Amino acid sequence: MTTPAASRMSRVDTAWLRMDNDVNLMMIVGVWLLTPAITLEALRERVSDKLLKYERFKHKAVLDTMGASWVEDEDFDITHHVVAETLHREPGESERHALQRRCGELATTPLAPAHPLWQFHLIEDYEGGSALIARVHHCIADGIALISVMLSITDGGADPPQRRRRERDEEHEGDWLSDAVLKPLTDLTVKAIGLGPVGMSKSLDMLSNPQQPLLSSLDMARSGYQVINDAAAIALMSDDSPTQLKGQPDGRKVVAWNEPMPLERVKTIGKALGCSINDVLLSCVAGAIGQYLTDRGEDPTGKEIRAMVPVNLRPLEKAWQLGNRFGLVPLVLPIGISNPVERVFAVRARMAELKGSYQPLLAFAVLSMTGLFVKSVQDLVLNLFAKKATAVMTNVPGPAKPLKFAGSTLRQTMFWVPASGNIGMGVSILSYGGGVQFGLITDHALCPEPQQIIDRFEPEFEKLLWLTMMLPWAA
Repeated sequence: MTTPAASRMSRVDTAWLRMDNDVNLMMIVGVWLLTPAITLEALRERVSDKLLKYERFKHKAVLDTMGASWVEDEDFDITHHVVAETLHREPGESERHALQRRCGELATTPLAPAHPLWQFHLIEDYEGGSALIARVHHCIADGIALISVMLSITDGGADPPQRRRRERDEEHEGDWLSDAVLKPLTDLTVKAIGLGPVGMSKSLDMLSNPQQPLLSSLDMARSGYQVINDAAAIALMSDDSPTQLKGQPDGRKVVAWNEPMPLERVKTIGKALGCSINDVLLSCVAGAIGQYLTDRGEDPTGKEIRAMVPVNLRPLEKAWQLGNRFGLVPLVLPIGISNPVERVFAVRARMAELKGSYQPLLAFAVLSMTGLFVKSVQDLVLNLFAKKATAVMTNVPGPAKPLKFAGSTLRQTMFWVPASGNIGMGVSILSYGGGVQFGLITDHALCPEPQQIIDRFEPEFEKLLWLTMMLPWAA
């Protein structure tokens, strides 16, 4: 009997594989709303024809003393991974609330480790169409890569490129990034004190080409200086502000989302204020959280909370390679500023502070190194990050026009990011089909009704809109 072919898992992906704990599973959970309805047979046929062309979705993750490997599942069965769901509604419960409740339940249900770590759940009859809940373990891919996968399985989607053997061997070249980041700390860093930092784009270009020389000694020294500053900033960062949203989670998850807002309106406000779309959206998130705390009797005045925000570190044209290629930066959300215009400018200033930072690369390096540690040490390191943040937040740009899937229209989509350690909140912002949506997943012990935060998102935007219109514009 032949042994299935195996390939080593990258250190970063190994870290994500072992990051599951009693209160947080490292699953990305998403939902598609389709009109008209699709059948289970059609879904299985599309998954078999398109998704399984990504070899990773036929491989299981096998842990060993040295890390983990991807091993082909000889017992792969599509019926195990694409299953039918019946949406059970409690008395007085709407279809939407029942779907949200089921998504929360699935977010806390582990995937079977004896098989590839993903599963699709189809509710054939939902709001006149169908609802598809997808669960994918984070060790398989990050959000940017999964958007690429989503596009490929829709009608007319392109298959992933065929890789040569050498490309397969270099698929997880993410490990070199940690070495490239750490090298300035051990080489010319001592001589770097007093020199100014180089731009982020130049640094990323240098670090993303490990086969090329690391530029000049001066460039290396400048990079080392920036690395030292950013490493110190992470190490000396104080614990996050105490609020009702931070504490000990109990592992029960609740999800919520809003209806899409027109993206053009957000763009217009951003242009009028000289801010980015992200500045506007993150300001509304901060406002919604601040108002939620106020309404629950907590005064957020002067308070700020941190959200760990992923930063993509891979060329978008290589997203089909899957795996995890992102770093993290701690973004401060000024939840204590009630004036929407003042708050959006505060967010813009916080975002500007992060430009040119090596913190995403350092976070990637930390994740890479924790993939080598025993789980107890890995958990200790990750809990240090958790103490410094209240939420994980991600903003993913989706297609500008609605997609088709098995002949049906994908009318709405949302996903939720997992949180590591004891972080109890995940914030998702997704643009799709000309609209932008806000999604939230929370731990029941810390925020039992995240819809109450979601419902404050659009009013915060409306306040910003009206105040912007009343500003004294020049002719």
